[in-house]
Amino acid sequence: MESRLSPQEKGRRLRQQPMGWRRGLDAASPPGSSIVGMSSSGAPATACDPGPRGRRQSWAELLAGRVKRQKLDAGREQQLQESAVHLLMRHLNLDDLVLEVEGTPRKELCLSQLSGQDSPEACTLLPSSLLGSALRDQASRLGVPVAVLSSRTVAASLVQVCEVDGEPSPRVLLTAEQRGKLSPLLTITQYLLAQSLLSRGSLCQELWKVQNSLLLEAVWHLHLQNIVSLQELLESQDNMQAVVAWLFRDLRFLCEQIEASCQHADIARVMLSDFVQMFVLRGFQKPLDLRGNGEPDRMPQVATALLQKMLLFALEALAAGLQEGSPAHRVVKCWFGVLGELTLCSAVPTDSPKRFFSHTLTQVLTHRPVLKVSDAIQMQREWSFAKTHPLLTGLYRRLLVILSPEELVGRLQEVLETHVVNWQHVLACVSTLVVCSPEAQPLVTDWVARLLACAFESYSLDSMATAFLVVRQAALEGPSAFLSYADWFQASFGSARSYHGCSRKALAFLFQFLSDLVPVEAPRYLQVHILHPPLVPGKCRRLLTDYVSIENMGLYEDLSSAKDIREPHSQALQDVKKAIVVFEHTGKIPATWSVCILLNLGLVWQRGRSCWLLTRAPRFLSQLPAVPDARAAFIESLRRADKIPPSLYSTYHQACSAAEEKQPESAAAGTKEELGSAEEPLGLLTAALGELRAMMTDPTQHNALSTQMAVISERLSSTLGLCEGDGVLAAEQKVVDLLLTSFCQNLMVASSFTPPDRQGPWAARFVMATCGRTLLPSMLTRLCQLLRHQGPSLRASHVLGLAALAVHLGECRSALPEAHLGCCAPAWGLSIPEFLNSLLTCVTKESSLFCLRFCTAAISYSLCKFSQSHDILCSSLSPGLIKKFQFIVLRLFSEARDPLCWEDTAGLPWGPLCLPAVDWKQAALCLWKHSTFWELLTERELHLTYRDWLQLELEIQPEVDSLSDTERWDFHQWAIYEHFLPKHCAAGGCGGDLETACTVLVEALMDFCQSSKSYNRSEDSDFVLGGYTGNRDIFSRLQEMAADLQQGPAVAQGCAPSRGHCLVRALRRRLQAQTSGWDVATSLQRQQELLVYKRILLCLPPSLLLGGPQAELPTAHSCDEFFHLVTSELRNVCSHGGTLSHDITLHFFRGLLNVCSQSRDPSLTANATLTACQTKCPLILTSALLWWPRLEPEIRWRWERYTPSPLPRGLQQLQEAQHVLSPDTLPPTPGPAWVSAVALHHEIQRAGRASISRELKQLDCQGEEARGEPCLCSLLLPLFFFSLLGLLSSHLTPHVVDSRKVLNICAEILGCLQEKKICWLGLFQLTETDANLGYVLLRLAPDQYIRLLPFAFYSLLPYFNEDTPIREDAFLRVAVNMYLKLVRLFVAGETSADDPVGLIAKARLFLLQSIPRCPKNSFSDMAELLATSGDDDPEVHTALLRRLQATSDTDLYKEPCLF
Repeated sequence: MESRLSPQEKGRRLRQQPMGWRRGLDAASPPGSSIVGMSSSGAPATACDPGPRGRRQSWAELLAGRVKRQKLDAGREQQLQESAVHLLMRHLNLDDLVLEVEGTPRKELCLSQLSGQDSPEACTLLPSSLLGSALRDQASRLGVPVAVLSSRTVAASLVQVCEVDGEPSPRVLLTAEQRGKLSPLLTITQYLLAQSLLSRGSLCQELWKVQNSLLLEAVWHLHLQNIVSLQELLESQDNMQAVVAWLFRDLRFLCEQIEASCQHADIARVMLSDFVQMFVLRGFQKPLDLRGNGEPDRMPQVATALLQKMLLFALEALAAGLQEGSPAHRVVKCWFGVLGELTLCSAVPTDSPKRFFSHTLTQVLTHRPVLKVSDAIQMQREWSFAKTHPLLTGLYRRLLVILSPEELVGRLQEVLETHVVNWQHVLACVSTLVVCSPEAQPLVTDWVARLLACAFESYSLDSMATAFLVVRQAALEGPSAFLSYADWFQASFGSARSYHGCSRKALAFLFQFLSDLVPVEAPRYLQVHILHPPLVPGKCRRLLTDYVSIENMGLYEDLSSAKDIREPHSQALQDVKKAIVVFEHTGKIPATWSVCILLNLGLVWQRGRSCWLLTRAPRFLSQLPAVPDARAAFIESLRRADKIPPSLYSTYHQACSAAEEKQPESAAAGTKEELGSAEEPLGLLTAALGELRAMMTDPTQHNALSTQMAVISERLSSTLGLCEGDGVLAAEQKVVDLLLTSFCQNLMVASSFTPPDRQGPWAARFVMATCGRTLLPSMLTRLCQLLRHQGPSLRASHVLGLAALAVHLGECRSALPEAHLGCCAPAWGLSIPEFLNSLLTCVTKESSLFCLRFCTAAISYSLCKFSQSHDILCSSLSPGLIKKFQFIVLRLFSEARDPLCWEDTAGLPWGPLCLPAVDWKQAALCLWKHSTFWELLTERELHLTYRDWLQLELEIQPEVDSLSDTERWDFHQWAIYEHFLPKHCAAGGCGGDLETACTVLVEALMDFCQSSKSYNRSEDSDFVLGGYTGNRDIFSRLQEMAADLQQGPAVAQGCAPSRGHCLVRALRRRLQAQTSGWDVATSLQRQQELLVYKRILLCLPPSLLLGGPQAELPTAHSCDEFFHLVTSELRNVCSHGGTLSHDITLHFFRGLLNVCSQSRDPSLTANATLTACQTKCPLILTSALLWWPRLEPEIRWRWERYTPSPLPRGLQQLQEAQHVLSPDTLPPTPGPAWVSAVALHHEIQRAGRASISRELKQLDCQGEEARGEPCLCSLLLPLFFFSLLGLLSSHLTPHVVDSRKVLNICAEILGCLQEKKICWLGLFQLTETDANLGYVLLRLAPDQYIRLLPFAFYSLLPYFNEDTPIREDAFLRVAVNMYLKLVRLFVAGETSADDPVGLIAKARLFLLQSIPRCPKNSFSDMAELLATSGDDDPEVHTALLRRLQATSDTDLYKEPCLF
């Protein structure tokens, strides 16, 4: 539009232009130009500089002279105006123009006088329009868009506004003068935007170019005036890190100036509040809202990153320690303060602040998580509310404003479960929560309760530690905020319903956790644990006493260390030395000692560690490792059992290494002295061995080897013969080390010249000469140390030498004396090859690799040495060693599992083994593929059978296995299903029979669990059978095979059904093979076997108890095997006075319901099985009655899940028997009376009553009203029998049952029987031939209880009626029989009474008084008793015999009745 103006119009506008135009012209004029600008009034300005030619002329004088010289016409005037306009346009400065146009107070900008417009709008709008025209002309001339030119102009003007000399740098706020300049600039910029002369995008780009020259307040004003929002500005920059860094820097300066009370602090606070609100809203809005508005997602990222960076700065400053008044302190204080204002701001209606503060809390809790739980336990007292930095507690209080206590506790719990936390911040937050929010106390209490429940449910140490830390932190704030730690501890663990009361494992878990706390525990907490210990049952009191001992020791150590006395150190050192002595003789660490030893070991290490530094003299290359020090073996055992902290072990190891480095010279000197300047006999032996080694290098001297062996034997005898007393053992150790070293050196020298089969008999002669009667035990003991404990550290030359020595020891075993090795040997009664094989283990990765090396060397050497003599070859190697080699090769090398391609062209790998760099894998595979090795395996006893493989695989510890979990699973699948299962039985396989594979696996598992190998390691292992260590994956394979068997084909109709599962039959065969007897050793062994097998059954499918799949309805025969197991075995092990444990009972009913679900008639199946239980296995029903309150919910749920029909009659009887005392409930279906008696007995036990006379009367009344006949009579006999069992249980386990209450109940029942004249004596004469009730009762009571019935009989002696011996003919016989058995029990030591002698005396006196009173009918069956009673009690025997003779004499003198 500007280009279409006429020259006259352009001239008119030129005269109206402000000074910016003229400045541009003046600035462009060359030096010496006479053109000057106009004054503000429009008058001509005079020259102030006369110039080089004299006085400068004014503008009017110049024009006047020009008019005189030229005639001005119309054309000339137009030309002049166009030239002037062109000159001005070329020298235009738009930046100054914008600043002058916006300066409304200037007089030249108000052009109303020239234009005739008097309105204020015209006064402002006219300069803006002129600026627009100028921008268009300049853009047209430069060939750029007007929006781009406008953006550059505005950005440059902003820079000029923000730049002020003399102000401190850096700055973020404008001065008052700058704000005055900025206001009209913003106005003109808004005009340019309204006229589409300015682009926000272009302006953003230009602003980023001058970013470092802009002040944050100027950007804020642009945002407020809606010229360029901060979001648009941030979105236009691709470098998000640069944006965050710029804002982070300026916000810090802004916070610092606010807290410094600057002149414009109010404006700065408003700015900061606006920025924080916008960042929170944009950074934490819902993603759904973000997509709905169509906004890009860069702004949320920038906002989140900026808020994160500010928070991290604050947290880092707090961690570094803030000084009051420091710049960092002012920034953090201001930032946390503005966050608090955000919580009170009503202009933020969305949920963004809540999400922001939740995120902030997470960041605070997880910032720099460098502290461990043990550190937190020690330091948490310093993190209370009063000791925490006020800025941090202030932040937590602000969080409590917007987050409710429930939300805060929930967030705390979530963060602790999913993140690694900063315990200082977490516990400080807990303190703030309980102090500032009174309603938070029950929330924290509930949270801690959930943590404890989770801890004891999954045995989680993390949950346990968190609960204790939270409670202790809350308790630090005093009783007004939270209950004391003592009250909480007593409430949580001081009652029978506490978390630890569910099982012994839970109790052990609690004490293990508390014991682990002792080293870092504060004395006040130790005192709480001692004064308010957890409630434990009597049978677990040992755990409590051990823990209290540890607590007392820890408390004593804390108190004594404060007084700086030395007694604790001395006592701790003595304890550790005592533990080492026990460990050296037994090789084990008692479980009750482990924590005490660890604490004392730590105390000894902290107070004086010089006695523990194991410095070793450097060994020559050819020498064997030193004898393992007892201290080193002890510490290594603790480390392997995870009983010693890694930090303590690392410190110990580093100190040992440092001590060795400090003594290299002295150690070397000591070694030289040992080898060169030894005693004369040992020196002579050393010289003789050196000569033997020299002969090995000279082939011409081989014939002299026999002579040299004789010299060595003579000098060996001389060396050992001179030693006496205590020096014998030390001398033997030196000699053994010298001989072993010499043998290894000689073998390597000989093998470097000739193979083993051409070396002659020197090795065998060396063994015969050196391993005589005196040295063989020491030699085998040293081999035990080297192979079992130091194997992985042996060099290749040592492995080869010791392997060859083992071969020759086996070769010469018939000529060697028998050796008694003592406690160092892992097994007794073994031949030398078997003993050496027992030293090789495959438990860990290191031991497996060493075993592979040793087996490869031994087998290769023997095959090379005795290739022509098969008998010597087989006798020199243990079959177990060859099987271990097969096991390890198949396990470690997958290529060995492929079909074999024999190789015999390369020769046996003995030669490559003697090279300096040995490739053991290549050597093992070469031996594996060699035809000679497979010819050796033709011997049947050398095959690796399925059972051998299981025994070796069970020893593997998965956590230190060389195979990963996936590789181990693949290997098991291959070994079982591809290798051993299809393999013929004669070759060590299973012949394709899965039942055989499953049975062998179970037997191997039980053998392993009862062997010493399963107890040699950590007691904290989580092996599925509990208490054992081993390869848990093998048990998983058993579960898989058992599931396959359950899915197998059903027995066809007409075929004989199975009498039980193969696993149950396997156990029965094992038990039948064992010796029977009631001695302690046999009983314990049988009990251990049954407990292991019960654990196995509980981990297998429950349907297994009822046999295999059946095509027809399951019959009683399918359960015969399990019924026999329960009746004959579990009855004596798992029962407690006539009941099985809950786990096996529930497992049976689960299996029963599973079978019912697969049956055509579930009710008929259940009834048939439970009916069979009444006669064949009543123990199942009595156990179900005891556990019915816990069994019924699951049984009912499973039944309703399988079928909509009601519970079957058998289960209804069990349910209704629970209400035998209810006056409104009578059993609708008839059942055995003993079932109701059992239910009544269990109800009496659960109620803990001391008298049941009221119940007996109630039962009598119920029976008479319901049936017209007594109901009590049918219940009394079985109820009396079960009460007798309860009486015996009370004496066998006095800490569980009160014997006085049980005795009183038995007396009341006995009185009721005597009152109703019911014969009860038969209960004490139960036999296998009894029918009905007697047969059932005999199968309910354990054999031990049946044997102890005499004790129960005479315990009731005071409650017998006086006329009972006279009225009951059988009483005397029963009383005498019980007395004789009681005496025999006392002689055998099986009586459980507190005063057995007193009880026997009372029984004897009772018999002697009763025998004369009894009628003659009582002596009719006394002959058998008289025949056996003479040795037990002669006086009673005499009284019986005399009374019997008197009765016979009376019959002789009695007149016969003839009529």
